[in-house]
Formats: sequence, C-alpha cells, structure tokens
Amino acid sequence: MNEMVKDKIVLDLVSPLDLYGPDNQYINLIKSHFLNLKIIPRGTEIFLEGKQVQVDEFKQSMDLILAYLHQNQSISKNDIERLMEKDLKFDRLSDNIVFFGKNGIKIKPKNINQNKLVELSFKKELLFVLGPAGTGKTYISIALAVKALKEKKIKKIILTRPAVEAGENLGFLPGDLYDKLSPYMQPLYDSLNDMLSKEKLNYYMTNNYIEIVPLAFMRGRTLDKAFVILDEAQNTTINQMKMFLTRMGASSRFIVCGDTSQIDLPKNQESGLIHASRVLQSINSIGFINFDEKDIIRHELVQSIIKAYKK
Repeated sequence: MNEMVKDKIVLDLVSPLDLYGPDNQYINLIKSHFLNLKIIPRGTEIFLEGKQVQVDEFKQSMDLILAYLHQNQSISKNDIERLMEKDLKFDRLSDNIVFFGKNGIKIKPKNINQNKLVELSFKKELLFVLGPAGTGKTYISIALAVKALKEKKIKKIILTRPAVEAGENLGFLPGDLYDKLSPYMQPLYDSLNDMLSKEKLNYYMTNNYIEIVPLAFMRGRTLDKAFVILDEAQNTTINQMKMFLTRMGASSRFIVCGDTSQIDLPKNQESGLIHASRVLQSINSIGFINFDEKDIIRHELVQSIIKAYKK
C-alpha cells in the first residue's frame, strides 16, 4: 500500500470553474489537506501522484465534494471545510427540496447542518437549533413549517420571539403594542415573504393560519396540530422557556432557535435556552443541532466578524 501510484479524477457532472473556485481558491483549499500528494488540476481532469492510501483518501473526499456540488450547483469554502473534516452525520445531502417557494425558487438545505435540521424535523417533534446569525436556522425552520401547512399536516403556524430588546427600549417607540413589536418581528415576516406570494401570506395571516406573536402571548394556550417556532430563544428566562415548552399539544411540532453568544438578558439571569439545552439533553425524543461559524451562508465577512468577536 506504500508504493507510489498515478491516478486521475475526471469531472463529468460538474464544471471545473465551480469546483476550482475564484482564483483556484477552492481547489487550493482541498490541496492543503493533502500536502504529501501531488495534485495537478487540468481542465476537467485532476491528476494524482502519491501513495495509494493517500490517493484513495483524496478520491473519497472528492466523491463527497463532487456529489455536494452536483446537487447544490454551488459550493463555498465553508462547505469544503465541513466535507473535508468529515463532520457529517449524513454522508451526503439528500435531495431535500423543502418546497418550491415564490416564483418557483427552490427552498432547500444549503449546508450539512441545515440538511440535518430537515432530516431530524421528520423524526423529532421538538428540536433545539443553536448557532450564530447567518446560518439559516430560523429560515429553514420556517420553511419546514410552511411546507407542513401547505401539505395540511398541521392546522396553523405560530412564530414567536421573547420581546427583549437588544439595547433598545420598546417603551419609547411610538404607536400601540403591535406597532412597537412589528420591527422586532420583521425578520420573521421577511422569511415568510420569501416563501409565499403576497396574496397567499395575507390570506394565511388574516385567517389566523399563521400567527406572529410575542412569547408573552403564548401563556395559557395549548397548541394542537400547530407548528411552533420560538426564535431568539437565548433571550427567554428559564420560566418563559418552561412555559413555552409545556404549550405542546397533540400532533404539534416545536422548533427552538437561538444564538447563545447574543444574550440580551440582565447579567444575573440565566438564559432559558442554555438551561434547557443542559437539562433536556438526555431526552432521546428531543433533537439538538449545533450550527457554528462554518455554517454561515451570509457574506463571507460575517464569518470573519463572528470569529473576531469570539477572540
């Protein structure tokens, strides 16, 4: 197995431009993981020279990368790092088109953890999805809820957030409670606007098939056949989180999304999200997914910014 061999990979299903990346950034990143292997990319062929075991390992990694690229039509540095690290519970992204959104746009997972979120949502009725901004955790959760509503698997969607202001004070904003909360709930509306035509969204909201409410409004309700998403869950208190989780009724599905690095609660108050993640971890029928910087699908600068703040 230690003898030197020559081999090659032929790119027949993907464009070399998509695989090699701007200024060969992607292929150079892949090469950096195989420093003892001679890798020469030429157009649609990649020539290899090295020990058999290294050639096999490279081909295995490329198999995953090419399958991912073929399926998603694009790849990023983050995706390549994830795939190279074999940081995969699912060997490949399944063809999980969640649904076709407004203007026929395919709404589907764009990274490994989004795919895991889609897969787990079919198996677990309660999911905790943690990770930084820009990873698409809330967006995919809302897409799953809209899909379930369209397929009549649930009767209604409820999107909720705790009304904790990130440094601003709602009391000083003009207007009634709805006006005050509207900007705070806007990101949830934005996601829905992406997925549904104006008429359809209006119909769903007017007829209470979709509700967007502050978390305080959930008290006392039991929710049957509902898909409920709690966003910004890091800003719940322990009691609020307990109140929320105990709203689960028959045939309801709950997803809790939050970023534990952005807590706006008073310093002496433990986040309900951190507490719940700790105390519920051992319950098998609850799913936990942890996104990190590598999953960020916004501008690549966002990833660098989050890393810088972490330091």
